[in-house]
Formats: sequence, structure tokens, C-alpha cells
Amino acid sequence: MSDEQISLPFFAIVLIVSGLIVRYLFFSGPSPERPPVRTAEQMLRSREVAVQRIQQMFPQVERRSILWDLQRNGGNIQSTTERILAGRLETPPVTFQPPPLRTQSPPTGSSGPAAKQPEKPSQPDLITRYNLRDKVADSAPAGEEEEAQKEGKAWSSNREERQSALQRRRDEMILAARRKMEAKMAAEKAAQGSS
Repeated sequence: MSDEQISLPFFAIVLIVSGLIVRYLFFSGPSPERPPVRTAEQMLRSREVAVQRIQQMFPQVERRSILWDLQRNGGNIQSTTERILAGRLETPPVTFQPPPLRTQSPPTGSSGPAAKQPEKPSQPDLITRYNLRDKVADSAPAGEEEEAQKEGKAWSSNREERQSALQRRRDEMILAARRKMEAKMAAEKAAQGSS
């Protein structure tokens, strides 16, 4: 029996199997059978994100009901959405108290409502944005606008002419919208004044 030798294929199989066993035991990542361990903070954060997504789609549904359904189905946004669409979303029991809504905490050293955030500069209106102040006062009557539109019907092969025609049309549209809005506001004031 001392003459027996280990064959090369048998030796290769033993090495491969032992390598796979070592890899499985020491170097395997989270497998589908073992979900990664999540902390309570991560779960709350993911649940809040899910609630915000659902409330963006269905603002009429209250946050408490959404949280209740997400807690019952394991955080599945799709099944909660399907229940809302089907009208089968259950109201949570009185004993269910969801965690308070997490907002950005103010920086330390600020004294609550006394510390205001600086206001964002508002977007300028279209009249200011496109420098149409002088054209507002000199707004053309309807007959001149129709003539300008008729002469602008042909499409020019010159790029600068096309650009100026498009800018003129944009300006005319903005001024026409302004006139309509002013007429609407005047009509509303007249209706309020008569009542």
C-alpha cells in the first residue's frame, strides 16, 4: 500500500473544495439569506424617506396612516401605494404613536425663532428680466401687433434676423400676457367694488 499515489485530479478537487469552504466561511459578504444589520437610526431615516415619497404622490393622505401601513408591510412603498390607490388604506389604531417628524435642527447657538434664515432673492419678473419697461408704456395697439405678426410669418435664412424675430415675438407675448392680466385684475376690482 505504500506504492499508492494521490492522483492529480483528486488533489485539484480537494484544493478547490477547501478553497471554497475557506472563502464561504471567512470572506463572504451579506448574502440574500442574511440581510445586512441596520441600526434603528437608519431604519427611521429610510422610513421617513418613504413617507416623503408617498406624500409627494398623495398629499391628501396623512403621515400617520402612511407610517402605520409602512410599518405593517415592512417598508414596502409599492404595496402602500397600491393600497392608497385602491382605497384600502387602514386608519391606524389610537395607540399607534409615530415618531415625530425629523426636521433639520438649527445650528447651536441660535435662539429659535429669533434666528431667521436669509431670504432668497426672488426671481425678477419678465418685464424686468427682458428690459421691457419702456415697451410697457408704449404697448402697441392690436392692429399694429397683427401687422407685425403678418410680416414675421416668413422664415428668414439669416440667423440674426431669425433671432431678432423670435425675441420680438417673445416680447409681444409677454406684453400681451401682461395686458390680459391687468384687464383681469381690473375686472376683479370692478366686481368687488360693485358688490
